[in-house]
Amino acid sequence: MRQTGNHQLVKKINKTLVLNMIKENGPLSRATVAHKLGLNRATVSSLVSELIDEKLVYESGIGESNGGRRPVMLLFNNLAGYTIAVDVGVNYILGVLTNLGGKIIQEKNIPIKDTSYQIVVSQIKNIIRFLIKEMPDSPYGLLGIGIGVPGVVDTEGKILIAPNLGWRNVTFKKELEKEFNTEVIIENEANAGAYGEKKWGIGHKASDLIYLSIGIGIGTGLIIKNELYRGINGYAGELGHMIIDINGHKCRCGNYGCWELYASENTLLKEARDLSYFKNKHAEPTLELLMALAEQGNEEVIALFSEIGKYLGIGITNIIKCFNPKQIIIGNRLALAKKWIQKPLSDVLSSYTLKFYKNDLNIEFASLSPYSASLGLSSFVIESFLKNNSVMPNPS
Repeated sequence: MRQTGNHQLVKKINKTLVLNMIKENGPLSRATVAHKLGLNRATVSSLVSELIDEKLVYESGIGESNGGRRPVMLLFNNLAGYTIAVDVGVNYILGVLTNLGGKIIQEKNIPIKDTSYQIVVSQIKNIIRFLIKEMPDSPYGLLGIGIGVPGVVDTEGKILIAPNLGWRNVTFKKELEKEFNTEVIIENEANAGAYGEKKWGIGHKASDLIYLSIGIGIGTGLIIKNELYRGINGYAGELGHMIIDINGHKCRCGNYGCWELYASENTLLKEARDLSYFKNKHAEPTLELLMALAEQGNEEVIALFSEIGKYLGIGITNIIKCFNPKQIIIGNRLALAKKWIQKPLSDVLSSYTLKFYKNDLNIEFASLSPYSASLGLSSFVIESFLKNNSVMPNPS
């Protein structure tokens, strides 16, 4: 019995290796897969046949010959199933439908003002229903749903605190799983953003990176040695709540002087209300309007962006000294204002960060914004599904 169990385990491991090799590097021939993985050709051929039967891999054309018969090439089937990812912000909810290659098939983005738990969950369900209706036919259908929230999420998917939403100790994982009959993954949205940029975006070459989600609050996701770092209970990365002014204002988290009180979109909008443009017009500031005014040369708005950039630089300086990362990626909504925050941020780093810290450091803006988190959530669902690829597709 032990021998049979060991044989099945080895087969499952090898099958996963073959599938991931084709997914990440296809098109490949069977012989190339066997060579790269150091596996017997007959073993690879048998595993590939199973993967083709399971609709996860397909044959696509003939490759170049190195002598002898030209090989049949293998590709991962990105259309085998679909994922739904919902990025819950403080002033928006973004839902996307993706295939297994991370391509966005459909999306729905709605603004929100009422962040009460029941209202937001209701909106999440409406977005999921809309995206399910837009989902094309496929062998496996909906593989799972990923939900990203701006707060502390434990390893069981319970949201312990989301201060900018006003939530404490809430969970809707089982409720969604029951209603939509699929796996649901709840994750901190900054963790998801870090993973999205690592898998699909500008962070794909860095083994150590920190993703900064700068929206109404500030969240951070940590990738260390190519792995998402969550900490022992899943709470790591709350750097938006590191204290940079012990005598500062009170934060929604309960502490005083947190970084996000000085460098977030919320701070930008709050400070903008005192600018002459908004006082004179009795208008409510938005990030988009502020960027338009800055583009027109409004000096007050440009100065405000500069101040936000400086405080971003202060927090990033602390992060650099703590983690010495290869890459820092600035994402979420405030990344849209790169034109006006990049220079003041860089000026602070030049003044307060020792030269040797910056030698191998790249500070960049997210390439996937505003989809960094949603594509990270999609990746979590895809990887969870592929860990168990022995289930045959739905009958047609």
